[in-house]
Order: sequence, then C-alpha cells, then structure tokens
Amino acid sequence: MRHFLDFEKPIASLEGKVEELRHMTTDGNINIADEIGKLQTRIERELKQTYEKLGAWDKVQVARHPERPKMRGIVDQLFEDFTPLSGDRNYAEDHAVIAGMARFRGQSVMVMGTEKGSTTEERIKSNFGMVRPEGYRKATRLMELAGRFGLPVLSFIDTAGAYPGRGAEERGQAEAIATSIRACMRLPTPMVAAIIGEGGSGGAIALAAGNRVVMFEHAIYCLISPEGCASILWRSGEHAKDAAEALRITSDYMQKLGVVDDVVTEPLGGAHRDQAMAITALGDSFEKQLKSMAGMSSKDLIADRAQKYMLMGDKGLA
Repeated sequence: MRHFLDFEKPIASLEGKVEELRHMTTDGNINIADEIGKLQTRIERELKQTYEKLGAWDKVQVARHPERPKMRGIVDQLFEDFTPLSGDRNYAEDHAVIAGMARFRGQSVMVMGTEKGSTTEERIKSNFGMVRPEGYRKATRLMELAGRFGLPVLSFIDTAGAYPGRGAEERGQAEAIATSIRACMRLPTPMVAAIIGEGGSGGAIALAAGNRVVMFEHAIYCLISPEGCASILWRSGEHAKDAAEALRITSDYMQKLGVVDDVVTEPLGGAHRDQAMAITALGDSFEKQLKSMAGMSSKDLIADRAQKYMLMGDKGLA
C-alpha cells in the first residue's frame, strides 16, 4: 500500500478511485478504461501542480518518505560484481553503512553509503541510518583502501545524522567523523557523493566531502534538522516549518551556494514513485561527474577538493 504525505491527500483520493475502478466489472454503461485514463490525467496534473510549489518543510517530508530509493536498491541497480566489505578492524560492523568494491558502468569503484532500511527489521538492524563510530571508521578504512588501489569512491548519503547515543560518544563519535572527513579530503582518487534523502549534519558530511557532490531534487542537506533547530531557537518543535524555511536546506539553495554541483531531477511526484527511473538518473549524473575528473592527477584531485571546500559559502550569498 502506497504511503501518502499530508499534502498529497487530493492525489490519494484520486488514486483510490482508480483502484476501485480497476476492481470493477463493466456492465456496459461505463467504459472503465476511459474513466481510468481521465483520472490518471488528473493525477498527473495534480502531481505536477503540487510538486512545483513545494515549500522547504514539504521537501523535508518528501526526503524522509519511507519509499524513497535506499542504498541497497541503488547497489542492486547501478553496480555489478558488488563485494561487500565489513567491519572497522577495531570494534564492530555497523550495518548503517553498506560498503564494498564494485563495477560501475565498466569501471572498478569503491562504493559506500548509509542505509535506513525498508522494513521494520531492516530499520532496527541499520539503526535507522544513524551511523556509529565504527561505521565511520569502516568508511575511513575503505577510502584508504581505495586510494591504495586507485579506485574512485562513490558515496550515497541518507541519514538524519550520526547516532547520538552514549555508547557512540564513549567510543569517540566526534573523532571518527573528523577522521572520516580527513580521509575524504586526502583521498588521491576521484570522489563523487550524492545526497539521496536526508543529509543531516556532520554525520552526512563525513561521507560527502567529495570532489563533486550531487543531490536529488527533493533531498535536503542541513547542519541540523528543522526540529532540532526549532527546539534551540524557539524552545518548541512546533516551529520546525519556520526553521526549515530559514535553514535553506533544499537543492536549489544548495546549488546556488555552491555546496552541490548537480541537482538530479526526480520523476514526477518524487523519487519514491519511480525508483528505477530516479536511480538511473542518479547514475547518469555520477558518470558525468567522473568524466569531468578523467585524467586529473592525485595531486590535482586533492587540490581541487581543498579548493572546493575553502571557497564554499562565498558563492550565492549576495
């Protein structure tokens, strides 16, 4: 059963009528196929009108949609010969980070990304995509491995933020995030990162400090969640909508400020309505970004990455 967001209620009603018609038997007085066609046209029109005027808070809801593309689905569709690599060689395996070697459109690469899970069991196993220190240390280990073997790194981010639990703090969460960011910056091979859902705080940046960063059209990228920001500024989560608008967390602002290099257009109604099409478009963007760095030396790649982040924020602030 499809999950509908609050602002999609008119669309949900229309799709409910379509389902009713599909289960009806014709009595000759009504052409069911024609009626379904008319309703589908209305649905498409409603989707277009609704998604063209989404506000920042609406996009937060879309970015968190439970049916958006997940890391496992992306790996299955975009990569061949995926070989998962586990553990940080220090403490444990973190199932919130899926990583390993694979082939992407004929090229050997290192893949890593956060996984929120699609079922209740998967979400619990992956800690709802909130990475612990061992997950960041695993990412660091594999980036260093990619550097030694000359493999480009492709990273996918969908997390509300790093896990804030006591155990994570005791095991050095802040140090693990900082070390992962440093590994990104020192990587001697090309790195492309994608914000596919939520890009939350340092927990996202730890896997996203690449030469090129792309972002799904309805994804969000933020220093703090709107709810967290509202609780600090207004002492109430009721102002989360106001915080979302003020934070400038949507893809158009991220591109304007130079934080992301490309915005990947989503299918009509969001990536959750056609995951395969959305993932293919994401793959096309990754291929384009990798081609833009073809022939660059390790020294140039590291300098390019440093320049990108040193200048970040200068663009688009006027």
